[in-house]
Amino acid sequence: MSTPTTTEALVLSSINGSLALRPVHLSALQPDEALIEIHATGICHTDLSCMNGTLPVSAPAVLGHEGAGVVLAMGPAVTHVSEGDKVLLSINHCRTCTNCVAGHPNYCAEGMPRNFGGKRVSDGSATLSLMHDACFSNFFGQSSFSRHAVVNGSCMVKVPSDTKLELFAPLGCGISTGAGSVLNTLNVQEGSTLAVFGVGSVGLSAIMVGKIRKAAIIVAIDLNDARLEIARKVGATHVVNGKDEDVVERVRQCCPEGVAYAVDCTGAGAVIETMMECLAIRGRAAQVGIPPPDKTVSIKILQHLLRGQEYVGCAGGDCVPGEMLPFLMEQQQAGRFPLEEIVSYYPIQDFARAFEDSRSGRAVKAVLTWT
Repeated sequence: MSTPTTTEALVLSSINGSLALRPVHLSALQPDEALIEIHATGICHTDLSCMNGTLPVSAPAVLGHEGAGVVLAMGPAVTHVSEGDKVLLSINHCRTCTNCVAGHPNYCAEGMPRNFGGKRVSDGSATLSLMHDACFSNFFGQSSFSRHAVVNGSCMVKVPSDTKLELFAPLGCGISTGAGSVLNTLNVQEGSTLAVFGVGSVGLSAIMVGKIRKAAIIVAIDLNDARLEIARKVGATHVVNGKDEDVVERVRQCCPEGVAYAVDCTGAGAVIETMMECLAIRGRAAQVGIPPPDKTVSIKILQHLLRGQEYVGCAGGDCVPGEMLPFLMEQQQAGRFPLEEIVSYYPIQDFARAFEDSRSGRAVKAVLTWT
């Protein structure tokens, strides 16, 4: 089978700059890489944060880290997939550090500098470059805003041949992050109470899994009434508009003792402080929303101590992609994880509208389709 050496990709020309479909060059495969024909790519809030400079990334660049497609070729060290297999793409991780071996690849020792920096782990060379200008991209090991992508072997999760790639592409980051915050980081228990602050795709996924975990009360908090209606539809028992004068009081009307578990999906300091005020004694809160790197939040230390509360970070839902993604697919197919309620599809020619709808909130989870 002949494989392409050039392809077409969405290139970010500069931070806060515009995207354009441009020809790019694909590097020769390294032993631990595969060439993927991308069929669909989810647009994640992390992509938007890198595009506007909230998170550090160099430009020109090709972003995208919720890819799904078909394997065209593999390096000799890639043995868990074959040509023609369908795959979902997730995080790039080394698979050998202490955290990877312990089942926590989102805390890989190679970490975010590799994912945001765009260089290959092994030798730092480019896997995808512009045809004429200086640029390299290997974002999260995949740079999947591209018709074809050179992908690190650790990113790929093989899925059945009848998988709807456009529906399940978003599982690679945002959706599994929300789900994992409830399943892994918080380990929400049956009959308990859960509050989710910010109900975009991550927060709605947390709500769906809260329902799977049979939480008795699930409170959704957001500024957008339309999002709150979706939250009700997928599992929230109560909703609170964040514009209300006293959000803490509204949450405590639902849970007089406070909530046992909470997730922040906004990354906003004021929202995080409100979340902590909503926690019950010995309540546990997870931080999922990503703020700018220099942001801080105020914690009432004595209250935190006397109430035995926990505030923990949660990167990527602390998921093992090869386990979490098939689990979520199974839950969706069983009708317990209604992913189809939050996904909107955009042909690649309409990429500008997809990104605008993602920024404005018109689309909960926008997915670009390449085929």
